[in-house]
Amino acid sequence: MPRNTKDTTGVLYESDVETVDGGLSTELSNRKTTDGSKLELVWVNIVLFVILHISSLYGVWLLFTSATWTTVVLFWPTVVVTILGVSGGAHRLWAHRTFKANTPLKLIFLFLNTLAFQDAVYYWARDHRVHHKYTETDADPYNSQRGWFFAHIGWLCCRKHPEVVEKGKQIDLSDLEADPLIMFQKKYYLLLMPIICFVLPTVLPMYLWGESLNVSWHVMALLRWCLSLNLIWTVNSSAHMHGMRPYDKNICPVDQGFLIFFRVGEGYHNYHHVFPWDYKSAELGKYSQDVTTKFIEFMAYLGWAYDLKSVSLDLVKQRVQRSGDGSHPVWGWGDKDQLKEDVGVTTITHQRNEK
Repeated sequence: MPRNTKDTTGVLYESDVETVDGGLSTELSNRKTTDGSKLELVWVNIVLFVILHISSLYGVWLLFTSATWTTVVLFWPTVVVTILGVSGGAHRLWAHRTFKANTPLKLIFLFLNTLAFQDAVYYWARDHRVHHKYTETDADPYNSQRGWFFAHIGWLCCRKHPEVVEKGKQIDLSDLEADPLIMFQKKYYLLLMPIICFVLPTVLPMYLWGESLNVSWHVMALLRWCLSLNLIWTVNSSAHMHGMRPYDKNICPVDQGFLIFFRVGEGYHNYHHVFPWDYKSAELGKYSQDVTTKFIEFMAYLGWAYDLKSVSLDLVKQRVQRSGDGSHPVWGWGDKDQLKEDVGVTTITHQRNEK
């Protein structure tokens, strides 16, 4: 019989409403549409994004022609840690509460999240919970049914659909409101963000290794920010359209090869929408070895992260065999063999996290 399960944040996930054969319920299927209403453009945002991307292209030129070797080497790690502030902090810690963190780790994530400049955690988590509850509907902030461009960046260039606003007011955010650090960032975000996202990445390279102002601003500030934005936006766009659905073929999110290649943690998006409470991006050994997952596990080793939530292999296998598209590397296409080394690695990880 169908199950209707809510997590502790009150969010109902599209993957949690199933029929016996693994398909979506009639109620949810009927919601997966768009009313086709005309978008109200926000020209200020459009102009700013055009300027950002043109300036970032200039930053690419500077990176390969004028930047010091220190800037060239450190640019890529700064992109990764910028994304980590969203993928590990706003996403896995606060939006889905897949693990708990002590105060020092929360402060690190809040700093990195502000460095990423994708709005305060409070608003990011609210919109993401709405996204999971109403995926591919007009209440989804980045509804992929409106096309790739809208899901990628267009949703930030127009007014929110009334359904997004209305459903957002109904999302339970009491856990975030009870966290003084989250509310501090929310209150002072417009003061903290320019300093952390733009001033520090510009000033520090100039002071620490003598980089020029021109390179520091266009590479370490603008290009870093622009690249991190587009990589994360790709999760909303391409990862809802082009890829495999090894866990549930009836929903739009996919495992996206392009994002998996970058190993920043969000490429296994079909898995994430089926098991959003898992702190990992995927379930088996090498398939879950992304930067975000390893960072969380390292913090758990230090004792800074704890109560890591995960999904048993039996539950994953059952879901793959029931509703997957057959592309799973272990249980897909009727293959009954299991990768012993992968299962072993995952079992050890589970046992360590349960201690």
